Amino acid sequence: MSLQRNILFGEIDQVLRDVVLNRFVASGAVPRKLRNMLLRRAGHHIHPTSLINAGVFLGAWRGLDLGERAFVNYGCFFDLGSEVTIGRDTRIGYQSMFITCGHEIGGEFDRAGKTENLPIVIGAGCWIGARVTVLPGVSIGDGCVIASGSVVAADCVPNGFYAGVPAVRKRCLPTDLDTERI
Repeated sequence: MSLQRNILFGEIDQVLRDVVLNRFVASGAVPRKLRNMLLRRAGHHIHPTSLINAGVFLGAWRGLDLGERAFVNYGCFFDLGSEVTIGRDTRIGYQSMFITCGHEIGGEFDRAGKTENLPIVIGAGCWIGARVTVLPGVSIGDGCVIASGSVVAADCVPNGFYAGVPAVRKRCLPTDLDTERI
C-alpha cells in the first residue's frame, strides 16, 4: 500500500506543479515581478532584479537559482532534476533548454539505464543564444557567448565564443582589462 501511495502522491505533486508553476505562474497574464515573487515563494532562488518572461517550464518546485539582473526569455525549459545556477547579468535567449537529467547507457534491451542528475552552472555576464541546449553537469564560465542553436556538452572556459553541435570554442572574447588597454 505504501508504494501505491507514494506513486499517487508523486503523480499528484507533478500535476499540481504543472498547474501552478507551468500554467499559472508561467502565464503571460502574470507580470514578471509578480512571477519572480511567486517563484521565490515556491522555493526557487530568484534575485528581485532578475526577469523571467512567460512560458518558462520548470520541472521542480525548487532548483533554479538566478543572480542579479539575470534574464530568461520566453519558452525556456529547466528540467531541474538537479540545480541550475545562472550568474548575475546573464541573458538567456528564447526556447533554450537546461537538461540536468540523463542516463547511463544500459543493456541491450533497455539502453536508457540508471538515471544521472547533474547540476548546471552558468557564470556571470554570459549570453546564451536562442534554442541553445545545455546538457547535464556543464559549467559555462563567466563572460561566455553561446551561439544560437548550439548544444553545450562540455565545460566552457571563461570569455569564449562557443558554437556548434557539440559547441566548441571558436575564439577568445576580450575582457574589460583588454579593452581598458586599447
